[in-house]
Amino acid sequence: MPARIILLMSKADEIFIQNMRDILDHGVSDENYPVRPHWEDGTPAHTIKIFGVTNRYNLQEELPILTLRRIPWKSCLDELLWIWQRKSNNIHDLKPHIWDSWADENGSIGKAYGYQLAKKAIYPEGEFDQVDRVLYDLKHNPHSRRILTNIYNFEDLHEMHLYPCAYSMTFNVAGDTLNGILNQRSNDMLTANNWNTLQYAFLLHMFAQVSGLKPGTLLHVIADAHIYDRHIPLVKKVIEKPMHKAPKLWINPEIKNFYDFKVEDFDIIDYEYETLEEKIPVAI
Repeated sequence: MPARIILLMSKADEIFIQNMRDILDHGVSDENYPVRPHWEDGTPAHTIKIFGVTNRYNLQEELPILTLRRIPWKSCLDELLWIWQRKSNNIHDLKPHIWDSWADENGSIGKAYGYQLAKKAIYPEGEFDQVDRVLYDLKHNPHSRRILTNIYNFEDLHEMHLYPCAYSMTFNVAGDTLNGILNQRSNDMLTANNWNTLQYAFLLHMFAQVSGLKPGTLLHVIADAHIYDRHIPLVKKVIEKPMHKAPKLWINPEIKNFYDFKVEDFDIIDYEYETLEEKIPVAI
């Protein structure tokens, strides 16, 4: 009898489907309440939501990218580098146009995201911004329990065109393995859930490589996990699509400095995915 071949389907797909079904089955609607977000035509953008989602991804097992629909991973990675590497708050430094709705006439999104990571502070070891302090500690003090970043700076919130959604990252080394916790106050689950997961999986891979560590677990903690009203039919369609096996991630092994990484230093091999013909509208 021939051996049975078992193809492992993407665990990121399984987690996504479970999250979406939980929201659809048990979510609370804000339809009868005033809301800030709106659609491009001015209509209020209402949601159904659940509170307190925690998703765990083992980066040694797979790259957590959806196969239920295509994730434009190069744009996803470019935005991450825009925030964490270029530390920019100007859309002119970003290839995708995902931030255009929140930028002013000069391209600025205010004192948000990369602006906060670039802020410097004085430590006994010297002056560091938030990113450089993490990189320093991962090399010189990897077993510290104080390696984290936070861009939800209350004194600057009034000058941010959008408050940070994914606002803090905690790094923790266990043996030779780098783990991380991504905290997110709010997540548009269809548009951005896997986008954010994939971004911080990329970040853990990069930080691990330049620090002589292995990437481990990414824990994604979401306070308000929601589906927008106009997304509900699309969500129901996406979660019924077939899943594919997880693809493989390749990163240029020659890169030893975080600031040398470029999008071209990454490849996702054997990425199979389902198509979604409809465009996903984005609430503003």
